[in-house]
Amino acid sequence: MAPLKEGGLWQLITICATGAFCSWALREVEICRKLGIGLHVPFGFSVAILAYVTLVIFRPLLMGAWGHGFPYGIMSHLDWVSNTGYQYLHFHYNPAHMLAITFFFTTTMALALHGSLILSSADPKAGEPVKTSEHENTFFRDVVGYSIGALAIHRLGFFLALSAAFWSAVCIVISGPFWTKGWPEWWGWWLNLPVWR
Repeated sequence: MAPLKEGGLWQLITICATGAFCSWALREVEICRKLGIGLHVPFGFSVAILAYVTLVIFRPLLMGAWGHGFPYGIMSHLDWVSNTGYQYLHFHYNPAHMLAITFFFTTTMALALHGSLILSSADPKAGEPVKTSEHENTFFRDVVGYSIGALAIHRLGFFLALSAAFWSAVCIVISGPFWTKGWPEWWGWWLNLPVWR
């Protein structure tokens, strides 16, 4: 049997990884059904799988060559990210990239605020009682002016994380197949609005 060429090995790894990720998502569905809980975990994981498949399958197919896919390995991954950013000139001007990064940072901040408050409530100073969830609601009402509640903060974190993964998939699939110029040039539509004439 002839050894696999580099492109063939890349495709084999991609197929195996996609199959493994999808199998694990289906296993999560099975576990959720056995436990009688919602399908939030497999749904969230499926959005992450969508982002991966967009990066390594959909975008290369739309671009016409497997070489446009995401490479495996640490240094090749960093080179690919850097080169893709330079290829589309200021990749951070990509509007979908802006949304994805905003959602990533917002997820981190919202859940960090929630987690730090839970730790401070559950680990009081010596001699003080453990605080209840009402403490969390009161703290945020006093500091931020609004409290979303104990259950809704997790739903908000889930929504923010899914949005980050979704917009990151959109951001990479529109760069190349649908927009081939530098991203600062895309923002020229703003200058062409009738309000400026």
